[in-house]
Amino acid sequence: MKPNELTLADFQKHISDRYETVDRARGWPKTFAYFVEEVGELATALTSEDEGARANLEEEFADVIAWLCTLANITDVNLASAVTKKYLGDRPPAGHK
Repeated sequence: MKPNELTLADFQKHISDRYETVDRARGWPKTFAYFVEEVGELATALTSEDEGARANLEEEFADVIAWLCTLANITDVNLASAVTKKYLGDRPPAGHK
């Protein structure tokens, strides 16, 4: 699959197919801790002035999405449906967005 053809649903399914048994056994509390750790690494990459920061920044964005998909999978949330419902409707969502 080409990167520009990848959908959120495809990626969430890929994460499920590859990791879900182990992820469910770990549970959401520990998985959430890993997710937060990756968000922290993303924050560090965003503020880095290192010359190699761009490649690391891309890796950290990918890690955050992968762990978000993991959390969604083990809590039985379809991310594509959730995003569609909240952000692609006729009215903008309430709140900060």
